This record gives sequence, structure tokens and C-alpha cells, in this order.
Amino acid sequence: MRNARSAGRQRGAAGGWLLATIAVAALLWWFASWDAGTGRRAGPPVESRPVAARGSLAEDEQNNVNVFKSASPSAVNITTLELARDLQSLNVLQVPSGTGTGIVWDDRGHIVTNFHVIQDATGARVTLSDHSVWMARLVGVFPDRDLAVLRIEAPQEKLKPVTIGTSRDLVVGQKVYAIGNPFGLDQSLTTGIISALNREIDSVTKRPIRGVIQTDAAINPGNSGGPLLDSAGRLIGVNTAIYSPSGASAGIGFAIPVDEVNRVVPSLIRHGKFVRPSLGVRVAPLEFQNQLGVQKGVAIIGVLPRGPAAAAGLKPFQRAPGGELIVGDVIVAVAGKAVSTLEEILDVLEKHQPGDTVTLSLVRAKDEAVDVRVRLGASE
Repeated sequence: MRNARSAGRQRGAAGGWLLATIAVAALLWWFASWDAGTGRRAGPPVESRPVAARGSLAEDEQNNVNVFKSASPSAVNITTLELARDLQSLNVLQVPSGTGTGIVWDDRGHIVTNFHVIQDATGARVTLSDHSVWMARLVGVFPDRDLAVLRIEAPQEKLKPVTIGTSRDLVVGQKVYAIGNPFGLDQSLTTGIISALNREIDSVTKRPIRGVIQTDAAINPGNSGGPLLDSAGRLIGVNTAIYSPSGASAGIGFAIPVDEVNRVVPSLIRHGKFVRPSLGVRVAPLEFQNQLGVQKGVAIIGVLPRGPAAAAGLKPFQRAPGGELIVGDVIVAVAGKAVSTLEEILDVLEKHQPGDTVTLSLVRAKDEAVDVRVRLGASE
């Protein structure tokens, strides 16, 4: 009898454990099927929907892809460096101070960028598209055009020089591409159009840069010094500035035209600076012109001995021993282009090389108009 009662109790305990296990499993299933987002029980599992075939990219999309694939290896990231003292060791170190973009100019390692990107830096590192990093040395600068050239000692197989185009036949409305490193995000592509041509912006030296390309392709901090490309992937400008109240892209960006870049960069590589053609004259400041009675053109107030102007017989304004004014020559045009300031004279001259001959249109005493040919020298 005692054994029967014991067996009954065991069967009852086993049944209780079974019921408890079933209850716990049911409770777990209930919670597992509960959707916390909607507050309802979840329905049956939902399977992923089938993916529709994409088909071919549109023609303009494919061209975007092709331009980026072709030109992005020519765009590099530039990290500028400055000196700082380690607070623990007191050693002086070079630390990152800013970022910008550069362009692989040739297979000798020359990198073109903006002057303002490397201005005041004590060094720079260049990161190529394959993420290899190279220390750069400064080759030359031309602040008046916001251009600079660096050089890295990378092997030729790692360097893909940009394809050079021209800026003389650009038209408003044509498509353009900008590649750069906005906010340090490398190898970014933006697209847009040429919004306007022949804009004028100030360089870091406050000398105007004329003939600038305006684009609505997004250009942000970090894009400076990067390439502006046409739809064939050719370089047509170097991105240099934006117009923005906030400091970010507002749809108005500017690029130095490639014809200007292609004229300046060889001089920076060869001489470390841009060698300007020179007339060998000093001209009157604008506020002094009226005192000389000059209403049109630029008055010459000094001629360099044995310089180009002296060889061509140009005469400066000067004072006679008695104090009376001796009227000199006034330059009214250079190479057929009318000029009224020194900047305009320099703009025309910089389109020539030392040794070229240009025609100066002059007004001499008694309002005599003459044309004189001058063989340009080189500025120091």
C-alpha cells in the first residue's frame, strides 16, 4: 500500500513538472510573437520581396561613372602640417593642421594645388588614390594666381597624371565634375554645370584673378586645389574658392581656368616661381595720375637703365632742374588691349613669355599717338 502511494505521488510530481514546462514554453512563445513596435502579436514570418532587375545605367549615369573611374586616380589628398611642442617630452613635432586636394600633374611626382592650401604650413603629406602616403616638398608658388606645386618621390607606376583640356572654348551650361576631399572625405565626386565664365575673384595677395570659371558643382572646404573636369574627363580648371555665407557650398564655386594653370605651372617647376615678362618700367599709382594730367592710360614715371623699355626709347615723366614737369609716355594699350591700371598691364604681359615682342600703344607729348615694339625681359 505504501509503495502504491509513493508511486502515485511520483506520477503527480512528474505531471506537475510537465504542466509547468508547457506553461513556460507557452509564455516564451507568447513573448516571442509579440511586436514591441506595434504592441500586437506578430503574424507569420514575412519573407524578403524579390529583387527587380536594374537594367543598364542611363547614358549620363554611365558617363559619370566613367569620368570618376578615369580621373579619380589623378586626385590626391593633401594634409598640411605645422610645428607643435609635445607637452610631455617638450619635443617639437609636425602635426596635421588642415586638408585640401591636389592634382597629379606628371609622372615625376609634381602635384598642383592652391597656394592657400599650403600657405603657412611647415610641411605636407600626400595620400594617393591607393591610400599610400608620401611626404611632399614645396617646389614653387604663385600667390597672385593661388597656385602651388609640390613634389613627392613616388614611383611612376603609382602616378596617374591628369588629362589636360583647354578652357578657351568652354560654354555656359556644359556639364562639369569636381573631385576632391570635402571635410576630409576623400575621393568625392560632385557634378554640375558651368554657371558663368570670366568671373573675377581676389587672390590671397588681393590681386584680382580674372577669367575665372563659375560652377554650381558642390565645392566645400577640402575641395580646394582639386580638379574641375569636363564630360570627357579632361582638366578644365583648378577649384579654388566658394561664395558662401555659411562656409559650405551654396552652389557658387570658382575654378582657375586650365589654360592659366598650364601657363604658370611649368614656370613654377622650372624656376620655383612664376617669372613674369617685364617692360622695365615704373608706372604712376592711380591716385598720382591726375596730378600728372593723365586721364587715360598709365603714365610711366621710371625707366630701368638698359631694360626693354629703355632699349625701345620709352620716356618717363620727370621734373626739370627748374621744377617744371617734363611730360613722358603714357601706355594706353598693350598688344592691342586697352589698359588703365598696372594690374591690367600685368594681366596682358603674363600671357607672354620673356623674349616675346609686344606692341605698346603710347601717347606722347603734344598728344602724339605712337606704337612701339618692345622685346620683353624677365622680372627678378
